[in-house]
Amino acid sequence: MKKSLILTILGLIVIVGILATIKGLQIKAMIAQSEQFSPPPEIVTVAPVTSDSWETLLTSVGSLDAVQGVTVTAEITGKVVDIAFEAGSRVMAGDLLVQQDIDVEKAQLRSAESAAELARIEFKRSRKLLADNVISQSDYDNAQAQLTQALAQADNIRAVIAKKTIRAPFAGRLGIRLVNLGQVIKDGEAIVSLQSLDPIFVNFFLPQQQLAQLHTGLPVRVTSDALPGQVFTCEITAINPEVDADTRNIRLQGRMANTGELLRAGMYVNVAVVLPAKQEVLTIPATAVLYAPYSDSVFVIEEQKAEDGTPAGKTVRQQFVRLGEKRGDFIAVTTGLNADDSVVSTGAFKLRNGQGVKVDNKLTPDFKLAPHPEES
Repeated sequence: MKKSLILTILGLIVIVGILATIKGLQIKAMIAQSEQFSPPPEIVTVAPVTSDSWETLLTSVGSLDAVQGVTVTAEITGKVVDIAFEAGSRVMAGDLLVQQDIDVEKAQLRSAESAAELARIEFKRSRKLLADNVISQSDYDNAQAQLTQALAQADNIRAVIAKKTIRAPFAGRLGIRLVNLGQVIKDGEAIVSLQSLDPIFVNFFLPQQQLAQLHTGLPVRVTSDALPGQVFTCEITAINPEVDADTRNIRLQGRMANTGELLRAGMYVNVAVVLPAKQEVLTIPATAVLYAPYSDSVFVIEEQKAEDGTPAGKTVRQQFVRLGEKRGDFIAVTTGLNADDSVVSTGAFKLRNGQGVKVDNKLTPDFKLAPHPEES
């Protein structure tokens, strides 16, 4: 029985050894196969490195201000008896906006005009009597002073009436009414906003380092998120003579036509000053760039050759680049590429250095320098 047990154990050892040998041979064959296996080439889209001439732009964020804009206020305390405007309407210079109660002033004016008329009659009489040597020079001077005083009193009342008759100081568009009929408004109390919006000022800042490139007359392009797709143009009309001591920026201003009053005072806008000189750049699609903290890179297409020199397919080489300005779907490359290179334009994230690729541009995106998405 002991001999039978030993034979059984030896048999099991032999079987295990045979199985281990077979498994080892299988694993060795799989390793050899994997070493000889080459993955199929990855299908990619390719774009050439393009030499282009870009406008030199100085960009900033600006704000719009009315050429003339005030909040119309009352100069004298009084009761509102007439509101002669509609909120949001356009008015001309001198149009009546609000009439305060002037009944007392009208009565005072009639009295003052009567006194002035009487003083004028007395003055004419005194002048005739002085010529006939009937009265003295002092009596004549007194009559003249009384006339002047009476006329001044009447003018003073007319001035009060004019201040209580509130008119538009210039042509423009009114805002929302802030007073009501029958309300007693005090001096300095707001009545309505009045803004002259066509033309309109665009104010913006640029760093002091760019001051040497700036002068009046340079063209300016203005865009706003409130009006996507629309570009407004103007020129630099004024440059502030001093630099802001806190930010070291210089303030500039342009005067821009605003037909239809699409733009409103207080809006922020994107501003681009167009400089005369253009810059020569190498551009690639922005989708070709792999952004990374250590450095940005692209995959350059290279032609692989067989030992006999015949083409054997295409591979990619990862190339680190230094990027410049981005415009639309393109980005400028300052170093790392040449004008005759071609780069992978889409799908670069799934590639590795030296991988084989197959070019298929059937589904390549339509890259544009100034795209206008349908959703915008």
